[in-house]
Amino acid sequence: MSRLIVWRHGNTDWNANHRVQGQTDVPLNALGRQQAVDAAELLIKLKPDAIVSSDLHRASDTAAALAALSGLSISYDKRLRERYFGAWQGLTMTEVAELYPDQHTRWTSGREVGGDVESLTDLGKRVSEALHAAAGLAPPGGTVVVTTHGAAARQGIGHLLGWPLEQLRTLRALQNCHWVELSHSRERAWQVAAYNVGPFTDRPVPPPV
Repeated sequence: MSRLIVWRHGNTDWNANHRVQGQTDVPLNALGRQQAVDAAELLIKLKPDAIVSSDLHRASDTAAALAALSGLSISYDKRLRERYFGAWQGLTMTEVAELYPDQHTRWTSGREVGGDVESLTDLGKRVSEALHAAAGLAPPGGTVVVTTHGAAARQGIGHLLGWPLEQLRTLRALQNCHWVELSHSRERAWQVAAYNVGPFTDRPVPPPV
């Protein structure tokens, strides 16, 4: 049985201020860097065979903490980038609600936002393709760690598992530096083995944007 770990990046100042990041390349803050180190100390126990990351710095710098412990090099895949939020990027969610009330209503109800915001369908497809490619880097029975983003992780996993959008909305957002463990076997294909795992259980959950 092979294992795929889908790991959300550490905290950023924009996470802390509930500001929409999307594909803006926001760096980790001091808390995020420490979260990456703490999480890596847990993930190294899973004996990863490969590490793949989004090329955005908040993800790649998170992956670097595990690479430093494992001695593995990091492969980068742009398909693992966060959802593109268009004109929302850089705004707080309060500002989004004021400036784009119709889009914000659709977002909060789980519908497609429209405008220049990437569709959930497109997001899920591109991230799941990257997850498939990453899984192929490990030997049979091996483990791959993929570092990505909140919305990207949820939609990519959902597309991989064939879940409808309504079912995905029942999942709580991943906390910073938490991960999802997926297992794969010939008999059962992909399954969720664990969700929202990590060293921090009492912190508020920033929006996965």
